Amino acid sequence: MARTESVDRAIRKYDAEKVDKIMFRVPKGKKEIINSHAAEMGESMASFLNRAIDETMERDKTK
Repeated sequence: MARTESVDRAIRKYDAEKVDKIMFRVPKGKKEIINSHAAEMGESMASFLNRAIDETMERDKTK
């Protein structure tokens, strides 16, 4: 079932108000490796990357 225009508007509004987007580059093929690992962990790629960043930042605080 296709999304309606009102759903698209709601998503754009939520994104504008609640989400910052960061784009970064990885070597060819690494995106699929990351995506596969995230799926194996039961996470989306975005959730996995957020968790990896949070855990690294927390670990860096102890240095």
